[in-house]
Amino acid sequence: MTDARSTGRGRRAVLGGGTGALGGALARALTEDGYEVRVIGRSGPDARWDDPDGILRLVDGADLVIGLAGKSVNARYTDANRDEILRSRVDTTRALNEAIARAERPPVVWMNASTATLYRYALDRAQTEQDTVFDTGFSPDVGRAWEAELFRGDLPGTRRIALRTTIVLGEGRVGDLLFRLARLGVGGPQHDGWWFPHDRYRGIGPHPTEPRHQGVRSHGRQRFSWIHIDDFVGAVRFLRDHPQIDGPVNLAAPGAVENRELMASLRRTVGMPFGLPAWRFMLEPAMWVLRTESELILKSRWVAPGVLTDAGYTFGHPELEEALRDIRARR
Repeated sequence: MTDARSTGRGRRAVLGGGTGALGGALARALTEDGYEVRVIGRSGPDARWDDPDGILRLVDGADLVIGLAGKSVNARYTDANRDEILRSRVDTTRALNEAIARAERPPVVWMNASTATLYRYALDRAQTEQDTVFDTGFSPDVGRAWEAELFRGDLPGTRRIALRTTIVLGEGRVGDLLFRLARLGVGGPQHDGWWFPHDRYRGIGPHPTEPRHQGVRSHGRQRFSWIHIDDFVGAVRFLRDHPQIDGPVNLAAPGAVENRELMASLRRTVGMPFGLPAWRFMLEPAMWVLRTESELILKSRWVAPGVLTDAGYTFGHPELEEALRDIRARR
């Protein structure tokens, strides 16, 4: 029986925005699988986002397209950053959509990054792809606009998948922030609560919505959903090889934990014997100094991998503490 990983031999994979840690991990895996990997970026190397014909040349005849582009959300939500976070996702996804629509030989499958922050603030149960009650405000609005561009129009020759991704451990960004907090001795549970009103989380895009759930007194029980970078790559391979799957897919490990469990695991991983708890009035000044936003650690994201689990995907890193130790050992 032929190994599924060998099925890429002689084929082309196109990564849209493949210069970060996720793109690098996927590029290595797909090269291993026998794909000729080509990358679209602001300055190439194989095509630029401002060159529609160059994108078309890569996409036409490709077997696999994966859109990953987007400015990091680990940033302060200034007006300029808000606009760039939205634009960098929607414009690049539109460019891929238009290229695939023009292609004489469109790709068999197009997977595009999306965000699990679409789902409602949940303390009662995990959200799967069957749940359609979404949250409101800036981040969910970005996700809605992002997916709308992915699924826009009729692309009969191409299977489309929205990768609703949670925090990716090993990719950097938010994971690095959490490790830093634990090392500094402030790795106790983080408590949401009242803070001065601001409009950084206000809606954006063609259908902006008003944010809810600011200042929820979660007492450190907000959920943290995550996925190990190896399982991100493994899930992409799995989805590629299962042609019956399309639409939204949650990229989240089954082992979602409460914030207080997350921080205890981080402390054990870095060898810090204590961690001071932090209330929102303490976190907000720190987030201002770090030039990021408190919602990254205060929002309750409780997401389950319904589609992947039902289709038989086996997670290599299903439990958080083992995943953290593995990431720590690689540094």
